[in-house]
Amino acid sequence: MPTKYKRNPDAILDIEDKPKFGAWVALSIQHLFAMFGATVLVPILVGLDPGIALFSSGVGTLLHILITKRKIPAYMGSSFAFIIPMQSLMKTAGYPGISQGILSVGVVYLIVALIVARIGSGWIDRALPPIVVGPIVMTIGLSLASSAANDATLDANGKYDWKILVVALLTLLITIGFNMYLKGFMGEIAILLGIIVGYLIALAFGLVDLKPVIDAPWFKLPNFEIPFVSYRPKFYWGAVAMMAPIAFVTMTEHMGHIMVLNGLTKRNFFKDPGLHKTLTGDGVASLFAGLVGGPAITSYGENIGVMAINRIYSVYVLIGAAFFAIIFSFVGKLSALIQSIPGAVLGGISFLLFGVIAASGLRILIENKIDFNKRRNLMIASSVLIIGIGNVTLQLGSYQFTGVALATVLGIVLNLVLPKNAASEQQ
Repeated sequence: MPTKYKRNPDAILDIEDKPKFGAWVALSIQHLFAMFGATVLVPILVGLDPGIALFSSGVGTLLHILITKRKIPAYMGSSFAFIIPMQSLMKTAGYPGISQGILSVGVVYLIVALIVARIGSGWIDRALPPIVVGPIVMTIGLSLASSAANDATLDANGKYDWKILVVALLTLLITIGFNMYLKGFMGEIAILLGIIVGYLIALAFGLVDLKPVIDAPWFKLPNFEIPFVSYRPKFYWGAVAMMAPIAFVTMTEHMGHIMVLNGLTKRNFFKDPGLHKTLTGDGVASLFAGLVGGPAITSYGENIGVMAINRIYSVYVLIGAAFFAIIFSFVGKLSALIQSIPGAVLGGISFLLFGVIAASGLRILIENKIDFNKRRNLMIASSVLIIGIGNVTLQLGSYQFTGVALATVLGIVLNLVLPKNAASEQQ
């Protein structure tokens, strides 16, 4: 059974709290809507079955929650970090090669988790004090700003459309209004209501294509790709060499998400259940995805944004979202309906979700009374923010380290090597 924590006074529903059934369904579907677009976009770009991605994200989330002993409210979705190598492998080795690459990612996670379990987690507090964590959390939210802006301004062909921007802004303002003025349960599902109203506005503006929804079958079996059933696997060294190292990139992003959740829930998940458990959860989730035909998966910032807004951290709500993802992966019309939500609506919602994550980082700095008159703090924060928000990428062959990953590593290094006071500050 999960350890009994002192209840978070800021939470409407804390991690161990169970909502009533009707509220449970609505809150879980809200999380499903928040992650759906990004989770199915990855397989669409690669050439995989979106239904499998939805199925593996649901099962992966349940596995992660089980492994972390129901202590971490995290949702697992398709990872964007592996898109380029998966697209390349799809043209050569096909899914058997992609599968081995994803399995190797899971193995790397498990190896690192084993090492962390042996050496302990005491190093985390030294490597990640508030002056590092705060800017990294801000970077996670702000680095996604351009993605939200593109959704809110550009059509499918990458051309500017004023109607898309109008719908995005109306969706944002309506969702803010719902958050500010609705009380009780209706206020808790303000994001879901904002998406629904935004969808209706987009429909009025002619931005929704309902034909795929009408044409979709009610029942559609996902296209599973199972080794020794769908294909006879052979070893692809190139696939492993191409994808396994990227696991270290997603690990840094995963740690960033855990930092955000620590701040929101007033817990220390690095200590309980432990970083080795969270890494194991991610690794096992990717192993499962690789075995059934889905893309590599990782924790999702969109769902963290939802929790930051409604202050509902119940792990049972995430469990519900995972079950709905599994069910919807078999219901063609429901999947098509959610998939028909236009980028304008998702962009408007993302303005809020990603912005709240960034604000959480600022809150960490304020609550820990970080003194920016000290040059050390100023150097660390400014470097992390600009590299992360600017998405300064390091390209090494087929490996791409994102701005968030680079900013995280830089923040840790600067914190460890810089003196407590600059020379001009020393008496």
